[in-house]
Amino acid sequence: MKRLCTICARGGSKGVKGKNLRILFGRPLIAHSLEQARSSGLFDLIAVSSDAADILAAARRYGADLVIERPAELASDRAAKVPAIEHAVLSAEAQARQRYDTLVDLDVTSPLRTVDDIRGAIRLLEETRASSVITGAPARHSPYFNMVERRPDGSVALCKTLDPPVERRQDAPACFDMNASIYVWRRDRFLADPRVFYADTQLFEMPPERSVDVDSELDFAYIEVLLRGGAA
Repeated sequence: MKRLCTICARGGSKGVKGKNLRILFGRPLIAHSLEQARSSGLFDLIAVSSDAADILAAARRYGADLVIERPAELASDRAAKVPAIEHAVLSAEAQARQRYDTLVDLDVTSPLRTVDDIRGAIRLLEETRASSVITGAPARHSPYFNMVERRPDGSVALCKTLDPPVERRQDAPACFDMNASIYVWRRDRFLADPRVFYADTQLFEMPPERSVDVDSELDFAYIEVLLRGGAA
């Protein structure tokens, strides 16, 4: 079973300027994901994709086996991530002259994941017949109980309803917030139909304290506090 790890880190960022190279506990943010991938001992190749030369240089410095120059059209503010991952996978296989069985993408902006989280997500895919695995944490709010949608006329209603209606949040179906930390795919399924969700996609649960995503200055400050307290 051969495994490829991709880490996609574009140069532009509006929420936190230069966040992929922002220093977090003495190392650039991207270094944390690279060190986790390396420490897991699970990957035959670790590849970093970016449109920015300084990010690719940092990736080499912190242990990437391969760096991939991402085309500009896959690195804009409007570009989706899945096409960037597909490009990284195809480029990595071409350069390494190797076909991989399991694909894993680690998001740079999720430095609080642990090596055990990576192992658990991969195990869930490889021990089941699932096409893909995503990660998430228990949702703080429930669409069956306290999440509402605004209708065109301005009125609001629960996002989802059951019959009979849910009277207590504890009685609602379990819901999760995707944390975008780890994505795992079966290689052939992904390349035949590149997307996140399939009919058989599974979820690997992570706790809230390891599910914070760097999307703002407040997120970055919060992660620093959690790391200082040894949350990860």
